[in-house]
Amino acid sequence: MIDLSKYTLSRLERTDIEKHLRQIGTQPSLKQIWGLMDIAWREAGCSQKNFEAHRYESFYADPVWLLNGIYIEQDPVSMGHRQAITNGVASLDAKQILDFGGGFGTLARLMADRLPCSHISIYDPFPPAHGLEACKAYANITYVVALTPHRFDALVCTDVLEHVHDPLGLLEEMIAAVKPGGHLFIANCFQPVILCHLPCAFHLRYFFSWCAEPLGLQKIGRCQGSHAWIYQRRSDGAINRRKARFRETVAKALHPLLNGLAIPARPLLRGIRALLRIGAVS
Repeated sequence: MIDLSKYTLSRLERTDIEKHLRQIGTQPSLKQIWGLMDIAWREAGCSQKNFEAHRYESFYADPVWLLNGIYIEQDPVSMGHRQAITNGVASLDAKQILDFGGGFGTLARLMADRLPCSHISIYDPFPPAHGLEACKAYANITYVVALTPHRFDALVCTDVLEHVHDPLGLLEEMIAAVKPGGHLFIANCFQPVILCHLPCAFHLRYFFSWCAEPLGLQKIGRCQGSHAWIYQRRSDGAINRRKARFRETVAKALHPLLNGLAIPARPLLRGIRALLRIGAVS
């Protein structure tokens, strides 16, 4: 059940959220939240093909995102994922941590409580007012407006790359902010479950790690208990942008085939990856 009493909201914010809840009830499902987001997307006039900054800014400033943040903080499954990521980051004893795209501040606050001697930076192009306000009580959380190369020991990024028109380009910027040898916790949903998940990113559903490898990432494994995967930036810090883009081109060509096969896609994918590894070695 959505409980607004736990939040300090302006009169307008409360009115807008209560308006949404009258449509979907006080015990909404995630799909119902997504449905409201699709309405907001259309009302903002956003396009999946073209990025128009003012329309995207209007969309991500819509009160439905405040409702989404409240839903996440009151949903045991969502919070379980974030607690698991916090545990994973804590196991590394990272001192400088970046929450990329974590504007609401939920994950950052979990990490700040768990790691009081570490500093958590939040980078978000559309930081919500509630996130800014909620994080003021934490001396070890800072919102940043730009990324510094080789600054962070660990980076977390949950459900961001499927929202952008050039996910590999943004991933390269994220990697650059992490120290060689540092770790990245990345969770993606490259599927058409909501309009703000862009089709230009869906080819990475099966090929994300393969395309990310030339950008300097080594896949470590799943972050236990969460939807995130753990990667490590290789210690040499080297990237091969051309190779990454070539792999992306291959992924785009193969995605329609794999997507159309549905359940049989994964065995075929394993065979394709094996052939690609053989080709890379020869």
